[in-house]
Amino acid sequence: MAGINARRHRKRKLKAEINVVPYIDVMLVLLIIFMVTAPLLNLGVDIDLPQSNAKSIQEKKDPVIVSVDASGNYFLTVKAGSNEAVTAETLTAKVRGIVSQNPDVAVFVAGDAKANYQKVMDALVLLQSANVKKVGLMSQPDQATQGQANQGRR
Repeated sequence: MAGINARRHRKRKLKAEINVVPYIDVMLVLLIIFMVTAPLLNLGVDIDLPQSNAKSIQEKKDPVIVSVDASGNYFLTVKAGSNEAVTAETLTAKVRGIVSQNPDVAVFVAGDAKANYQKVMDALVLLQSANVKKVGLMSQPDQATQGQANQGRR
């Protein structure tokens, strides 16, 4: 009888381990899903570049301003008030001459809000080929924020 009682009192020892293999499978599937969907999340962003609250730059000399209008035409302003229409080749040649005489001259690109972004990028490439080291982008101050700032000053 002692043998029968000994068998009854012997219990199976419980395993206190977690089977992690299914969890690893789920995590790998989630990782693949996130890797596929993450690049697609940035496609539909609406932006309006021409308005900003950036501080204005104070220059002692007149900067060189390259303007791109809504139809993609280039204009070059060397001195205040002298705005002349130029082609891509003329723009590169004139800016190269100005930069060779004064390497520290400020060069800005003013793109119309309705201008094709490719034309603005083409203007930046033309300036780069004219050996311009630094180029700034011009924008109009945001009218809504300026109105709020002026009301706060009264």
